[in-house]
Amino acid sequence: MKVLMLNGSPRVGGNTSIALDEMDKVFQAEGVETEIVRVGNQAIRGCIACGNCAKNGKCVFDDEVNKLAPVFEESDGLVVASPVYYASANATLIACLDRLFYSTGFDKTMKVGASVAVARRGGCSATYDELNKYFGISGMPIATSQYWNSVHGREKGEAVQDEEGLQTVRALARNMVFLMKSIALGKEKYGLPEKEPKVSTHFIR
Repeated sequence: MKVLMLNGSPRVGGNTSIALDEMDKVFQAEGVETEIVRVGNQAIRGCIACGNCAKNGKCVFDDEVNKLAPVFEESDGLVVASPVYYASANATLIACLDRLFYSTGFDKTMKVGASVAVARRGGCSATYDELNKYFGISGMPIATSQYWNSVHGREKGEAVQDEEGLQTVRALARNMVFLMKSIALGKEKYGLPEKEPKVSTHFIR
């Protein structure tokens, strides 16, 4: 099994990295392969709604998003972690996720998603909700923990003092492994849920 982990922080070795590393320890102990990619320090622009991804099968901007696409496709789970800026996620990470989810046509059904928010104080729950929306629209079960997935710390390294937060993300990783293994067994025995032809409306027609 494999999990792709996206770090939305521009800081090297910052508090978001500490949270992801704590999860990674659990994944490694459970025999799950991981790939951690830091996107928060990269020049990733937003979607321009050009529609070329529908024709070419990839985003027109050939950057980290197109590199992540095949890794995401082969992964059983996706962890998205972000520092909190103005009660929301890092804008670079959001630009990445917008394009990654929209430009990829592969079926994401039953890949397990998990989000983690890291903040000095407030805004974690809003960021947590914001990140989970990508999973919710893609048929991806959302892994949860013993609390909302948040870790606190402002200055670099302070997150190691948040014992509850780190325990929360460890529990999240364990729950995620359980879900991925359970889904793998379910797919083997029952296959994926049947899908109807998609209906798209604009509320009035």
